Amino acid sequence: MGSQEVSNVDWQGKHVTVAGLGVSGIPAARALHERGALVTVVNDGDDERSRAQAAELEALGITVRLGDGDTLPESTELVVTAPGWKPGKPLFLAAAEADVPVWGDVELAWRLRGPDAAPWLAVTGTNGKTTTVRMLASILEAAGLRTAAVGNIGVSLLDAVLGDETYDVLAVELSSYQLHWAPSLRAHSGAVLNLAPDHLDWHGSMAGYAADKGRIYEGNSVACVYNAQDAATEDLVREADVEEGCRAIGFTLGTPGPSQLGVVDGILVDRAFVANRQKQAQELAEVGDVDPPAPHNIANALAAAALARAFGVQPAAVRDGLRAFRPDAHRIEHVADVAGVSYIDDSKATNTHAAEASLAAYEPIVWIAGGLAKGATFDGLVTGAAKRLRGVVLMGADRTLIREALARHAPEVPVVDLDRTDTGAMSAAVLEAARLARPGDTVLLAPACASMDMFVNYNKRGEAFADAVRRLADESA
Repeated sequence: MGSQEVSNVDWQGKHVTVAGLGVSGIPAARALHERGALVTVVNDGDDERSRAQAAELEALGITVRLGDGDTLPESTELVVTAPGWKPGKPLFLAAAEADVPVWGDVELAWRLRGPDAAPWLAVTGTNGKTTTVRMLASILEAAGLRTAAVGNIGVSLLDAVLGDETYDVLAVELSSYQLHWAPSLRAHSGAVLNLAPDHLDWHGSMAGYAADKGRIYEGNSVACVYNAQDAATEDLVREADVEEGCRAIGFTLGTPGPSQLGVVDGILVDRAFVANRQKQAQELAEVGDVDPPAPHNIANALAAAALARAFGVQPAAVRDGLRAFRPDAHRIEHVADVAGVSYIDDSKATNTHAAEASLAAYEPIVWIAGGLAKGATFDGLVTGAAKRLRGVVLMGADRTLIREALARHAPEVPVVDLDRTDTGAMSAAVLEAARLARPGDTVLLAPACASMDMFVNYNKRGEAFADAVRRLADESA
């Protein structure tokens, strides 16, 4: 099954193992079964939800094996995996031993797309992916193009590729997991927004993580978009094997050079897709057109604009699309002002890089942080934010790591250490933050950690924060 074989694979009678039930596994199993493949789904879990999902697939004639995701079924010719399954899993080691290829759901979608399929504008990075892809989709829609934000954003790429609706172009969010399992993906244009240590337990090393992110540039035909203020992203462009004529396009929060997009006097400008980029720049939008206009969100807007411009979108559509865009919940979301203090929910800041961007947007700050560190260290984050901090409220399983970093690098900053994980813990954190804050301050939930030690996900953590802030506002009224 070579990389150029897209829609001519003969699936009839082919033995395919689908690894994992869920958002990607179930559509993959159905799509392959409909094409005549002999599908076996393997899944680690054997809970009530898994059994219900299995029953639906088995009613179609698909074999499902629950409680054993490690053993490779006999006669397997291809494994299609959910993106989160680690490469070192015994199932994949057995596949490698048997010379059986492993694809992810993105790879399968890429192979199954039709000959007239919409090109992909692809986005990855440690932080900002979802926001950038949704900005990009908004810009493309403003240009009158039929599009959708798909991929790791929650809409299955398989559904987009195989559904009845036709598109002119797709705005695709890709995680490092998805890129790892997508060897033949060739996007129209791709962007790496930033690179910082994350998911190193899955990738094995920072080099492995970066290499998987860099796959998004492979075979790009028009533009490889990189962050001019993050040298590692430009390095990935240099290493990529692209089509002849594909250009490296940078974005920066400063004044752009030729072949870059940037900011001049509060204006987002393009010096990449203009007739005379040595001497001319095209105005795209104002900083005030971006919601919210925090520095890292301006960077997201520039990356989205670069991909849209690479696709031929006119400047007015960039402006109109950014004006129409509204960010998802729990991403530097203003909740309320109480007693002159602004309360900001950035529960989506689940790693240090995201928290660093969030902390850089406000001053002075009472910071609410903590949760599951995922192997992260916090010295650099604390050092960079120390001068902005009025106080810190810590909660969650790995809060000690942050407390120790604060003791080393910001010993003068007051710290409240909440040793509780009950349902009232967030309310207590908000009350402690309110006690530390003064009028003009910002209380910022930017945990720099994952949420699963205390909450189902970052959304629930953000909702708990917002609810606590609203109760505080009611009591203060």
